[in-house]
Amino acid sequence: MNFASWPPLLVVDVEGNGHNPPDLVEIAALPIRGGRPDTSTAGAWLTRPQRPVTPFAAKVHGLSDQKLAGQPAWAEIAEPVHAFLGTAWFCAHHAHVDYRVLSAHLPAWRPAGVLDTLRLARATRPGLPGYGLDALIEHLKPDLSQAPAQRHRATFDAYATAQILLTLATEYGIWDELVAAAVPPGLPGAPEPQGEPTLW
Repeated sequence: MNFASWPPLLVVDVEGNGHNPPDLVEIAALPIRGGRPDTSTAGAWLTRPQRPVTPFAAKVHGLSDQKLAGQPAWAEIAEPVHAFLGTAWFCAHHAHVDYRVLSAHLPAWRPAGVLDTLRLARATRPGLPGYGLDALIEHLKPDLSQAPAQRHRATFDAYATAQILLTLATEYGIWDELVAAAVPPGLPGAPEPQGEPTLW
């Protein structure tokens, strides 16, 4: 895989307040440059949700209402987050979830395409007992020594997802092959279906 041929791409993870639909509490966006996660230019934001964080969500990611009390409301950071995401390709694990949540918070946001490392892993490593982030970390053993924070925080999960993406991408020859394996149907960047040839 020639990583230099990749278009601008951000690996993103979001954490919510546990409601359905969720309010965002944390976002991380990690650029991939030259086949490596570029932590020096990554974006990360905490935001105070409109509704309280549920006890279950706080237990998972550690972001309680008390910890978020001094953070800006979403309206205060929506514009800089949108500007940072721009029109770059968007990658996440179980990407349709993060894409749906971000799209609800940023209605005008239009990424060039969406890569899903869950879909990619299923296509590239069929037959694994699990495809959650923890299972793939255990199976692929990516280098997470430079990962910030800890598991279930957006910055850590984005870094882990980036390393999984880069590990699996080495098994594809060109970008278009990766796209064919990793973009969920119906999301931006999905290859056009090839119809049956006709005489007309």
